[in-house]
Amino acid sequence: MSKGNIGVTSDNIFPVIKKFLYSDHEIFLRELISNAVDATQKLKTLSSVGEVKGDLGDLRVRVIINKEKKTLTVSDHGIGMTAEEVDKYINQIAFSGAEEFVNKYKDRTEAIIGHFGLGFYSAFMVSKKVEIFSLSYQEDAKAVHWSCEGDPEYTMEETIKAERGTDVVLHIDDEFSQYLEDATIEGLLRKYCKFLPVEIAFGKKKEWKDGKEVELDEENIINDINPAWTRKPADLTDEDYDKFYHELYPTQMEEPLFHIHLNVDYPFNLTGILYFPKIKSNLDVHRNKIQLYCNQVYVTDEVENIVPEYLTLLHGVIDSPDIPLNVSRSYLQSDNNVKKISGYITKKVADKLAELYKADKEEFAKKWDDIKMFIQFGMLTDEKFYEKAKDFALLKNLDGKYATLEEYKEQVKEAQTDKDGNLVLLYTNDPDAHYTFIERAKAKGYDVLLMDGELDVHTMSQAEQKNEKLRFVRIDSDTIENLIRKDENAKDDYSDEQREGLRKAFEAFIPKAEKLNYYVTCEPAAADALPVFLTQNEFMRRMKEMSAHQQGMSFYGQMPDQYNLVVNTAHPLIQELAAKMTSEQVSEEVEKKEGEETKKETVIKTVYSLANEDERLKQLIDIALLASGQLKGEALAKFVNRSVELL
Repeated sequence: MSKGNIGVTSDNIFPVIKKFLYSDHEIFLRELISNAVDATQKLKTLSSVGEVKGDLGDLRVRVIINKEKKTLTVSDHGIGMTAEEVDKYINQIAFSGAEEFVNKYKDRTEAIIGHFGLGFYSAFMVSKKVEIFSLSYQEDAKAVHWSCEGDPEYTMEETIKAERGTDVVLHIDDEFSQYLEDATIEGLLRKYCKFLPVEIAFGKKKEWKDGKEVELDEENIINDINPAWTRKPADLTDEDYDKFYHELYPTQMEEPLFHIHLNVDYPFNLTGILYFPKIKSNLDVHRNKIQLYCNQVYVTDEVENIVPEYLTLLHGVIDSPDIPLNVSRSYLQSDNNVKKISGYITKKVADKLAELYKADKEEFAKKWDDIKMFIQFGMLTDEKFYEKAKDFALLKNLDGKYATLEEYKEQVKEAQTDKDGNLVLLYTNDPDAHYTFIERAKAKGYDVLLMDGELDVHTMSQAEQKNEKLRFVRIDSDTIENLIRKDENAKDDYSDEQREGLRKAFEAFIPKAEKLNYYVTCEPAAADALPVFLTQNEFMRRMKEMSAHQQGMSFYGQMPDQYNLVVNTAHPLIQELAAKMTSEQVSEEVEKKEGEETKKETVIKTVYSLANEDERLKQLIDIALLASGQLKGEALAKFVNRSVELL
């Protein structure tokens, strides 16, 4: 038996490993399994080049819990180690055996996972003692037993071991007794080792029989050693891709819309499959669904550094040995490779979408509502993606017809170009609430878009910035005559005094509400339009909507909602109210006040007083509020009662 000190420069190496290098304790199992898989893959490589003769036998990696002894064992039948190799790869921290092996057999080696030679020491995060029992594949090799209690001192001696390979035995610290529970370990194995290229066995399969769980003779294999992304696309059917999707996301009930199979070997190695799920709303709910692997070892599902933010809405797998990881393989490090990989993935996604659109526009349109948010998010955040996506990004009108922006502009430009040459695209986000406005627009031969998505406001603003003389306006933001003005403003015969009197009369009866402002305007719309209606300024409303998703715009979000109460001076009811303003009573009042007040002041006050006496004024205001969904509570009850009285 020999004793010695592990070859490190500081006695504090173990606290560093435990507290800083591996911040997540559960990583230890991934690292030990990865080492076992490496040892097995090395054996296969040596066999393929003739350095190992005969049948390799059982190559499964096994994980075994012994609750009585409080041990967790990871056992493989791989290449094994001699005493010299244990001294070299275990006692000298950070000398990676995997890296040395890859360099030697780089033209023939199968996937070797390790990079840093530190993974083994993650075992000390949860163990008070770690033992290694190993027998090398080499002829006449002696088995070796290594033991360490979490400090630089170790013991190493010859031992007896019947089979080739390595057993790593963890004596679990009482503080981490959860790692002696079957459910905990199986959960970690399925999280980190689900697609490793060597079979991982943990216990026996179980099934329910006669109302109780019965253990079978068959071993419980944790992983799929040939996951879909490692196979050639030509060898896979759509059913294979869908099956793999549900293997990745067992609780996902819906099928993906379509997929992209990634496979590149220059200037970097990357494979994977990305799926397009149905995305309706709520950007954050669907993030962190892309799983990052390094040679089939799970690393993380937080891939913002390797794919653009909008791509995090996709589901699937990316696997690359060329993605730079930190020493504990727990998170990404940024370098030029990451940028290249990100650019490649972006291009593949855009090309796939363009291909689907060109191949079958009708089928693509059927999927549009489910992928719209993803494409819009990409166009808003990635200029290169925008340049490709603008050719297949669609608009939908109220008749359910789809078109690209360029196609739609051609369809409506003759009818919806105003007198100043601006092409005005009308839209609604609530067809029921805006029904009256929509009907007025259709009566004039105009088309109306449905823009009810979370990012529609942002994409409309982007389109306006990139297209001169193009404006999107919501159908309720003004009278239809003003939205698409074909000639000069219509005029009426009202005097300034009449107009001001009307304005003040209506203004007096508008309900007061917190963070809600109404401004009364008197202008001619059309005789068959509502006598009084609400509009909302496009710019201010849009700014408030955008502030909900965009940093730096909170100022708009704090502002009150602002509406225009438009008094339609062309409507007969309003004209009847205005007629009172030219009555003898008004003239008499002017004569009485002559000298005390100006004529204008007297007319305004008198008109206001006369209008105030007419219950129809209040009714008209309430009708406008009701049509916009803003008449509620007590005000709604009063409106109902007043309506009955007027009848």
